[in-house]
Amino acid sequence: MVTGSEIGHLALWDLKERKLLSQVRFVHRGLVAGLECLPGEPLMITSSPDNSLKMWIFDLPDGGARLLKLVEGHSAPPLCARFYGSTKVLGDNVITAGEDSSVMCFSTVADINKNFGFASYNRKSFKRLNDKTQIMPAITRFAFETTKERIWDGAAAIHYGHSLVTTWSFYSQTMGEHKLQHERFKEETYRHCVATCLDLTACGNFVIIGYDSGHIDKYNMQSGQHRGSFGNPVAHVGGVQDLAADGINMFVVSGGQEGDLKWWRMRDSSCIKTLSLDESISKMFLHRDSGLLGVALEDWSIQVVDVDTKCVVRKLYGHHNQLTDIAFSPDSKWLISSSMDKTIRTWDIPSGACVDCFAVPIPCTSIAVSPSGDFLATVHTDQLGVYLWSNKALFHHLSLRPLTSDHQATTVCLPSAGAAEFQVAEAEEAVEDTKDEDEEYISPQQISEELITLAMLPTSRWLNLLSLDVIRKRNKPIEPPKVPKSAPFFIPTVPGLEFKFAPTETEKSATNSKVKPVKSFEVLTDFGKKLKAGEYESALKMLMDQGPSGVEVEIRGLDPDVGGSEEVMIQFLEMVRWALTMQCNFEAVQGYLGLFLKLHANYIMDNSAVSEKCEELYAVQGKAWHKIRDSMDQTLSLVSYFKNAALISY
Repeated sequence: MVTGSEIGHLALWDLKERKLLSQVRFVHRGLVAGLECLPGEPLMITSSPDNSLKMWIFDLPDGGARLLKLVEGHSAPPLCARFYGSTKVLGDNVITAGEDSSVMCFSTVADINKNFGFASYNRKSFKRLNDKTQIMPAITRFAFETTKERIWDGAAAIHYGHSLVTTWSFYSQTMGEHKLQHERFKEETYRHCVATCLDLTACGNFVIIGYDSGHIDKYNMQSGQHRGSFGNPVAHVGGVQDLAADGINMFVVSGGQEGDLKWWRMRDSSCIKTLSLDESISKMFLHRDSGLLGVALEDWSIQVVDVDTKCVVRKLYGHHNQLTDIAFSPDSKWLISSSMDKTIRTWDIPSGACVDCFAVPIPCTSIAVSPSGDFLATVHTDQLGVYLWSNKALFHHLSLRPLTSDHQATTVCLPSAGAAEFQVAEAEEAVEDTKDEDEEYISPQQISEELITLAMLPTSRWLNLLSLDVIRKRNKPIEPPKVPKSAPFFIPTVPGLEFKFAPTETEKSATNSKVKPVKSFEVLTDFGKKLKAGEYESALKMLMDQGPSGVEVEIRGLDPDVGGSEEVMIQFLEMVRWALTMQCNFEAVQGYLGLFLKLHANYIMDNSAVSEKCEELYAVQGKAWHKIRDSMDQTLSLVSYFKNAALISY
């Protein structure tokens, strides 16, 4: 018989001898809530409120049990979650830390989780005696860098109500050797100061720590020694709310409680610039590749700052309560924010508009976006789990339009294995709603008369029309095609440009008349007939649906010598003129016009009516081309100017 105790011990009893055989101490960090022995196997599974399941095997010489497998999570709600690494290979793991003062790693692609241990004042005493008084307070925030993780500790964490900062090694999956604390915080004046924020430099050599006293200190990660402070005597008059180091170790950006953003030079710890914002700063997140800094303010707004030009580039409004966390997408086009109003919003940085918003039943306290942008990880108040949300933009096209200011967010249930069927049905309904919304809006063919619309055809459908002779010569087979010995059976077709099946015997007998109507001698194709009837739009669409060879056959067939007429050629030029006037399908029409002039150059020179139409078309074509050329030249000039101006000012 096996029994579990309230303090986490297991006892094995011999019922025949009525005595205790062996004991396994500290099986769980809390009471043993459940025991189950597997029938016919020397295995046992135990559970506990510490959010762990353990499998034990009885194979010791004295009949005792040893740990075989372990699945566990946080025993207290996590407070911070971040995806580990900056590449897709390393970015499949989520690192979390929380109120139980432990750091854990969860995989998003496999059912693998790892516990890096608990933060303790004396690690040896905690492991040997399981002294719970040695456990440090909750980890409220951590930062890591993978550059030097194989050489020394690559992560650091701050604890609730403490000025002491601990180091961690994610590569060794354990707590580090250093505990970072300045000597000033041992004095009576600063004894109650608390570390509020930290960040590691891109090289992995230094950790920058901010305190509520206004100090900012720099420590070496390898030796744990203090390497300088920013500001004299303090960096901010109020407390330091957050800070971030850039990607090339040039400067550190810090945000103070007084609402000032300050740039500090890494080399000599001097202040470069101060930018005053409207309100006090609560959170910051730096996207190092783009140089965009998201700043959450106490008035529930978000401001995006360019750390290179040192100015505000976007202001985002929409939340109705305190912001808890912000994060950028890998390409820095989206900014995701969470708030105590139970909403998670997605902001489009180029337009500065909110393009997505959904509500959750429980407020989100921390969010993180995977390096590949396929997952969003969230942790919530009083919840032990880490919730993963998939990016729907990776599975189908999304029409992301700006949301109105009075948009009511839809409440979405948190991901759960127990509610899988409900979530699948809910997801299908959401996809159907999205499709319905997309079907309601039909984009016009021409958005504005001032814009020129392209056909968006592949370049092989219009760019190579003037080089078809060269392409045919290059692709000419070396040997003639060989006739197969026994050709398979195919349904007979009628020879011609259009694919049609041959009529049956019954259809032939019904039309077996020697009197032929006049229209049967018409040699124009459907394209030529539409041109003759003046249906320019349908004729142009028919031409765009064909390949290069089909386009050449249709345009060559306009010549009177091969079945066309002068009227049809003039109608073709009128179609081109209509398309240029409407400013649609610009590049395709240019290609068709060039092929027309190449194939019928001699006829145009000899025919005065067609020549006059070409001269009229020349003026229309030149006006359309000069308009798009001037717009492109102006755009390129402005881009070049802004680029050079930014470099000069920097």
